Amino acid sequence: MARLDVNRSGEMDVFVRVVELGGFSAAARAFRMTPSAVSKLVGRLESRLAVRLLNRSTRQVQLTPEGCVFYERSVRVLADLEEAERGAATNDAPRGRLCVNANVAFGDRFLLPLVPEFLNKYPDITLDIVLTDEVVDILGKRADVAVRAGPLKSSSLLARKLGETRMVIVGAPAYLERHGMPTQVTGLEQHNRLGFNYARAMEGWPLLDQGQTRNMATNGNAQVSDGEALLRLVLAGLGLARLAAFQVKDDIAAGRLLPVLEECNPGDVEEVHAVFLGQGGYLPSRVRALLDFLVEKVRFD
Repeated sequence: MARLDVNRSGEMDVFVRVVELGGFSAAARAFRMTPSAVSKLVGRLESRLAVRLLNRSTRQVQLTPEGCVFYERSVRVLADLEEAERGAATNDAPRGRLCVNANVAFGDRFLLPLVPEFLNKYPDITLDIVLTDEVVDILGKRADVAVRAGPLKSSSLLARKLGETRMVIVGAPAYLERHGMPTQVTGLEQHNRLGFNYARAMEGWPLLDQGQTRNMATNGNAQVSDGEALLRLVLAGLGLARLAAFQVKDDIAAGRLLPVLEECNPGDVEEVHAVFLGQGGYLPSRVRALLDFLVEKVRFD
């Protein structure tokens, strides 16, 4: 049981300020304390946790790996405490900075178009949005919500499903006129199969070939970091790509892209989730507001 005379939030606040201001002296000035008092407080915190959080030198302090984890979590705890105090005085209206990380295709087609409506509904929230197809550490990047496509790895993160989408191989009419429309899986071996330059849960394209599922590796002369960049290369006639159906449906309808080997499509779907931290069952109202909004508004069909 925690001792009643330990002000854990106060310790966190001082520790965070030491890290962000770069030393004990600067933090001491901010809190109107002596550098010695700040150093002793951080030392007591380390003793209580039985772990070194900072490496000290005469000129600077540097976070240890354990200190990095404790710093990130302390920032979140302090932000949640601040929001809880504000909420008690304002009927807990969602407010504050909300960091969102999403893959580029979802961001372009769903998240960004929904931002005006969301902020009109929650004017006291400030969004900080990063779009990238690389899988990032939600804690290390200080993201409150991250939108992820594909299977979820087992972790301490919570998730809400936003939907699912089919995958489809597509090519531009001009490319297919030059290289021919493949009529069987083996025909893909002669095509420029474009892909990504980062590790994915499934490398290559799963296809049905004579009743068996076969994985066709990508071999293209260009690799890119996100689905929207890959789409642009396909539209330019560089090669074929396997992309989410929601991402290419308008281009297919307009004739800018053609589906390839749909009869060999295994029908697999890629699930899309919003993942987030929900320590101790507590979820900040700004995070809950965004999750509920996305679940209501996002439609992949």
